[in-house]
Amino acid sequence: MDRTALRARPRLLTALATAAALAAAGLTTTPAAGAADAAPEAARTSSAQALPEHALVGYLHASFANGSGYTRLADVPDSWDVIDLAFGEPTSPTSGDIRFELCPQSECPNVETKDEFKAAIKAKQAAGKKVLISIGGQNGQVQLTTTAARDAFVSSVSAIIDEYGLDGLDIDFEGHSLSLDADDTDFKNPKSAVIVNLISAVKTLKAKYGEGFTLTMAPETFFVQLGHQYYGTGEWGGQDPRAGAYLPVIHALRDELTLLHVQDYNSGPIMGLDGQYHTMGGADFHIAMTDMLLTGFPVAGDADNVFPALPPEKVAIGMPASVNAGNGHVSTAEVNKALDCLTKGSDCGSYETHGTWPKLRGLMTWSINWDRHNGEEFSKNFDAYFG
Repeated sequence: MDRTALRARPRLLTALATAAALAAAGLTTTPAAGAADAAPEAARTSSAQALPEHALVGYLHASFANGSGYTRLADVPDSWDVIDLAFGEPTSPTSGDIRFELCPQSECPNVETKDEFKAAIKAKQAAGKKVLISIGGQNGQVQLTTTAARDAFVSSVSAIIDEYGLDGLDIDFEGHSLSLDADDTDFKNPKSAVIVNLISAVKTLKAKYGEGFTLTMAPETFFVQLGHQYYGTGEWGGQDPRAGAYLPVIHALRDELTLLHVQDYNSGPIMGLDGQYHTMGGADFHIAMTDMLLTGFPVAGDADNVFPALPPEKVAIGMPASVNAGNGHVSTAEVNKALDCLTKGSDCGSYETHGTWPKLRGLMTWSINWDRHNGEEFSKNFDAYFG
């Protein structure tokens, strides 16, 4: 997520034929509605069950201010079910030592005291909300290149969680935080130190805090859905080593994961399961990107190497709250079209999904602050849609 108003990331995207791989992987035939909702109950974690049937996730600018203004935690509307505190950041990209400080008063004149902030966390939790520390963001590059950095990450993140009494962790690693070594070609068995150490660190945190620990992730499409075409440097080298780099992390932590909400914004065109490129700006992009997560997809076009579907209870759609929040903002009408298609099988346009998922968990947005700046249009629409 971005501290400034707008940004865009260039993507290296070239045409690649995938129809044969899709057919071989069995992803071109639409199953009966609700098929993905029949995933084994054992796959559901207690942290996911603790969320509302349909949840609204938002990022709160807690450590900085920008054009949206500073919002005190106590003033966050009740619509928000999961509140991600943005951001915990490292002392250096490779230290693993994460620090979190409230916005300085010189930047945020209306910032609360630490004690007031802690009291607001307890009040939100008493109201059934989850409050998480989000690590990373656009400026917070985190590269756990060594076991020492891994251990520092566990220790420092634990200290933040304990000091503030938080419910868990959101991983928002962007930029160059995650990349794949040239010989790291199997998402099921990663070798790259930054990947292996992150997985180990999160598993340690989950074991420490137990089943109630809430774990969410907010990768960009470049690190997830782009992996359908490109994974790491590729067979012949030369590709961006970050392509698809979140896939081994998501796969290794799918049992621990509470919620995945990919950022369907600040993205280049991405090829969907229909073999067509999809671009931001309408319901179609959200439908195609989410269908990939709920259906599964061949990695790097290899029909014998399929990233498995996630259960709908563990998936939310990431969207900007306003035109100022990020590239790819869509109107509430387009938000509702995407939800209608994915949860009801209606209003899908030309895209044919591979199922219908009424248990899709909900929506994520950057950010709570930008939504308030925009008259709470995003959150009010969510409340109206899900009643």
